[in-house]
Amino acid sequence: MATLQNVWHHRRVADTQAKACWICYKPSSSVLITPDNKDFFYICPGHLKDKGFCSPDADEAAALEEKKKKEELDKEIEAVKKEYEEKQRLKQEKRKKKEKEKGKDKAEKKAEDEEDTKDEKEKEDKIKSLSQKSESQSEVGPRIYTLHKNFYQMRIKRIRDAEAAKRTRERLSNPSTFPSVPSGDP
Repeated sequence: MATLQNVWHHRRVADTQAKACWICYKPSSSVLITPDNKDFFYICPGHLKDKGFCSPDADEAAALEEKKKKEELDKEIEAVKKEYEEKQRLKQEKRKKKEKEKGKDKAEKKAEDEEDTKDEKEKEDKIKSLSQKSESQSEVGPRIYTLHKNFYQMRIKRIRDAEAAKRTRERLSNPSTFPSVPSGDP
């Protein structure tokens, strides 16, 4: 029997393919699978957060934490940009008021106002689309886990039992395993 490494990758399947969780038997679409695809089991996302069940890979957790910090920084930068743009808009409004006092054609004013509103709407649409993309791309958690000792031993025992049952079935299906019928005269 090849040894089973205690490295598990988190995968998601379609909701229609959900099966019972290995721990609580509730339907789950999350799967933990070994890198060599020798063993897998369905598990609830809540169990993945349980420190008594498994722990995320240290490198993966650090990378995920760094990614979260970067996203927070990007949000702060975006907020600063919005604030700056708002200030610029207020300055332009003040300039327009001054120009009104000097006297401009109504047609020119309307054209400028329409152009400004179009630019502002385009900018807001771009910001919304960027924020939606970042939300959809964010991951729920780490992808690589290590099971704790007891749960890992349970998986190994399950594999050993399955192999033993397979060997037993093969022996029982082979007629040479049984003794031959006695052929003596009475």
